[in-house]
Amino acid sequence: MPSTISEQISQGLADRIVSGVIRPGEKLEEQVIADEFKVSRTPVRDALRQLAATGLVEVRPHKCVKVVDIGEDLLHDMFETMGELEALCAKLSAQRMNAVERKKIEMIHHESTEYAEANNEQSYSDANEQFHHAIYEGTHNSSLQSITESFRRRLAPFRARIFFRISNRMQSSFSEHEIILDAILSADPKRAHKAMRNHVAASSLNVIDYVMATRTGSGEQTVSAAETATTAKD
Repeated sequence: MPSTISEQISQGLADRIVSGVIRPGEKLEEQVIADEFKVSRTPVRDALRQLAATGLVEVRPHKCVKVVDIGEDLLHDMFETMGELEALCAKLSAQRMNAVERKKIEMIHHESTEYAEANNEQSYSDANEQFHHAIYEGTHNSSLQSITESFRRRLAPFRARIFFRISNRMQSSFSEHEIILDAILSADPKRAHKAMRNHVAASSLNVIDYVMATRTGSGEQTVSAAETATTAKD
């Protein structure tokens, strides 16, 4: 969950870009954004830098910030990379997690049960982050953990809670976590690797279908501008 003002602004803008409310090629004006969020331009600059780090926008000469057109091929490449990194993390965690770490991830998953049943997007999204980070820590490989976390931050806009509204994704995600968890607790690295790859692949299909649908403005997956704006400020 975003904690600072700049993170809240960054997440809000990212949600609108991903959902198609803000279109590729559009300029993002600091003062306009500052007025909307009722803040100074300083946190807006920080927010735009955070967006640039994800690749959603690019900063051009004279401080012009434009929304990038992220195509299907690039999204596929990024999720393919993430899938391999996370699968390796799951494999190593199945081999290396100690008893305390296994209990911790089991508790995280147990807590997420009520969020999935209640369709609580924000709480499930937070638990989802905890679940994945527990797996990174369980590798006991600081280099791999750092690389994976860095790449996960780049994909952060495509892990927003709006994606849990599509095609019963929250419940599917929970079920996939159950399979990953079982493999890790069973110390089965091969099964953990496969389960995590399948999990990321399922997430990528969900995201790519949604993003492509918003480009055409078609399909029941498109979130309205008003709903997205509400999500950004929650």
